[in-house]
Amino acid sequence: MASFPSLVSGAMAQMRSLFEATPLQRNDYLSKKYGAEIFLKREDLSPIRSYKIRGAFNAMRKALALDSNKTLFVCASAGNHAQGVAYVCRHFGVSGVIYMPVTTPQQKIDKTRAFGGDFVEIVLEGDYFDETLRAAQGYCTREDGHFLAPFDDEEVIEGQATVAAEIVTQLRGEQPDMMLLPVGGGGLSSGMVRYFGELDQAVDFRFVEPLGAMSLQAALQAGEPVTLNHIDSFVDGAAVARIGARNFKVLRTVDPADVIGVPEGRLCETITEFLNVEGIVLEPAGALAVDALKDVAQEIKGKRVVCVTSGGNFDFERLPEVKERALKFAGLKKYFILRMPQRPGALRDFLELLGPDDDIARFEYLKKSARNFGAVLLGIETKQADGFAALCERMVAEGFEYTDITEDEILSELLI
Repeated sequence: MASFPSLVSGAMAQMRSLFEATPLQRNDYLSKKYGAEIFLKREDLSPIRSYKIRGAFNAMRKALALDSNKTLFVCASAGNHAQGVAYVCRHFGVSGVIYMPVTTPQQKIDKTRAFGGDFVEIVLEGDYFDETLRAAQGYCTREDGHFLAPFDDEEVIEGQATVAAEIVTQLRGEQPDMMLLPVGGGGLSSGMVRYFGELDQAVDFRFVEPLGAMSLQAALQAGEPVTLNHIDSFVDGAAVARIGARNFKVLRTVDPADVIGVPEGRLCETITEFLNVEGIVLEPAGALAVDALKDVAQEIKGKRVVCVTSGGNFDFERLPEVKERALKFAGLKKYFILRMPQRPGALRDFLELLGPDDDIARFEYLKKSARNFGAVLLGIETKQADGFAALCERMVAEGFEYTDITEDEILSELLI
């Protein structure tokens, strides 16, 4: 039986008919910032701006090699996996049926349709992904198609491992001291860990998950994959409630201390920083590894580090939300419910409490009545986070009662 690295090398060679190797680029900005040699493996520059094309290609080519008559492929996805499957269906000239939740943004639907052209049909079904997945699997069974899983699949894992094979070639024999890998369902990370492990190369891995969806960390603590009760879906490319069983089989020996949970707000700072400084567009999952450099800054000085930027499919309609989360995380924006006296001059008195760097971003009466006080929804941005403490002290001293609702998810969702 062929070894895993040789299978991956074969998959990589076949993949060249579809696209060239993605660049491994030394990033001067990050290297200077962290006092290390920081390389970015730019999966955001693949034909679909994500590494997902690799697993879809490898799984499809192997399925066709086993049975060339089985030319219907089915998947369920609202993101990069759908686009990868669509692109590869057109490449092989086979039919694809892609199930997506009804709530999928139109931009993602349009991109998937553009990649697949006449070879794919898109079916919108289910408000939640679990419903979409069941519908896709049911259709696949009825129509005797081939289901393409996004990560919990041996051929997909093998395909994603081609990222590791390319890195080895591109480093020309120089071994990285540390590699930071984003983790969602575990397809990319398990493939790369297995590849380097079977080459007997001792790479120091760090596994990066969104703080609101740490399925690998939960599985390591339980000793088996578990389903998270709740996830923050903001990092949609990596917000997976349960890591794949085959993926965890490879990752089960990972030291939990090597798993980094990245706060979603801090991740937004990195997305905007990279866009403004480097002109590089990264989706939230694609920025995970870069953001996690902050957590290993003291360990990597003088070392060679590779970060996998796993995707760049960023919908710019989300930019206001990204900015909002970044400002709130940095402590530069807060929301208050302010108890405002309903008397002439009260608003002027309040405005005089603001500092020179305080800017009102939201001001909205929530209730009008004949009472002596009214409630105001107040959003304030500032340039120095410590300015809020002084502002709050001034409000109390002048008799303005307030409630800070910045971190109150329910009220924020209702009012903001």
